[in-house]
Amino acid sequence: MDKPENLTSSRKLDHIRICMNQNVETDGAGFSDVFLVHNALPECNMDNIKLSTRFLGHKIESPLFIAAMTGGHPGTIEVNRRLARAAEKFGLGIGVGSQRAALEDPSLENTFSVVRDEAPDAFVVANIGIVQLRDHGLKWAERAIEMIDADAIAIHLNFLQEAVQPEGDHDGSGLVDALTDLTSSIDLPVIMKETGSGISYETAKRGLGAGVSAIETGGFGGTSWAVIERERAKERKSLGDDVRILLGETFSDWGIPTVMSLLEIAPLNCPLISTGGLRSGLDIAKSVAMGASLCGMALPLLRSAVKSESALEDKILQINKELKVAMFLTGSESINKLKSARTILTGKTLELTKRKKEE
Repeated sequence: MDKPENLTSSRKLDHIRICMNQNVETDGAGFSDVFLVHNALPECNMDNIKLSTRFLGHKIESPLFIAAMTGGHPGTIEVNRRLARAAEKFGLGIGVGSQRAALEDPSLENTFSVVRDEAPDAFVVANIGIVQLRDHGLKWAERAIEMIDADAIAIHLNFLQEAVQPEGDHDGSGLVDALTDLTSSIDLPVIMKETGSGISYETAKRGLGAGVSAIETGGFGGTSWAVIERERAKERKSLGDDVRILLGETFSDWGIPTVMSLLEIAPLNCPLISTGGLRSGLDIAKSVAMGASLCGMALPLLRSAVKSESALEDKILQINKELKVAMFLTGSESINKLKSARTILTGKTLELTKRKKEE
């Protein structure tokens, strides 16, 4: 394996280790500003509430989505195995982390293919960066899909991370053309996803215009890649890392909060995945009521999966139970009913919403 490939793979392990050992979460996704209106006469039986939903033609047993996290280093294979087993057991969708490392070095493919091996019936999403899509084209996308027999492919946008990390790509041109070429060349759905800075109405509209089938918010308020790269820079202590540390600190609160991203994109009436700072089944319920089809979690599930398979299963059961209680208390016996549950906005989110309407 040559030097760039070593860098990509080792960076993957750095990211997981830092996520496990450091505080890399930001506060401000906006869910504390959203209230579901309580229904004191729910007229439904909580024991009969159904969490199943449909997304891009696939039946999924809960809107909880195991969001893209890991793969690309031999040390990640067991975690991906546990996450995939959970997806299969609970009928959940699952996305893998960026497949760049395995596309550069095929010996790492098993760190991703283990997901399909362990979850033969799950809705599985492949994942490559938009920079790699632009630079390598359809060939890399097709290889990523084939690697895990994917049902869809996510193209991730991560320019905050690219701007802060020393290995980052600073060229953000030619991206819409790359998306358009992909969507017009493959039959599988393409999901455009952010990775912590959120997607605006304008960006979502451009993505949909390029032919993407769904949008994933990846909003501000959860795991911060600026913070992760800051911590990497602190560990390296190499020439130029002081600048990276300062960049990570300066931009640690950059981005569109997840709730604002949801509110911006929902009027476009497209399949929508809410990610970025979701930490409970109640956050999932709020997201669905605001227009989300699926609701992804990464770090909470990753930390449970690292502990044990049973810890991960317990976490999923807890999240689904919280979701079911929220549905009961809004009188929503199904996910479709929850989509019409009334929400009230308060605080900073309400203020930002009012300002946007006045513009």
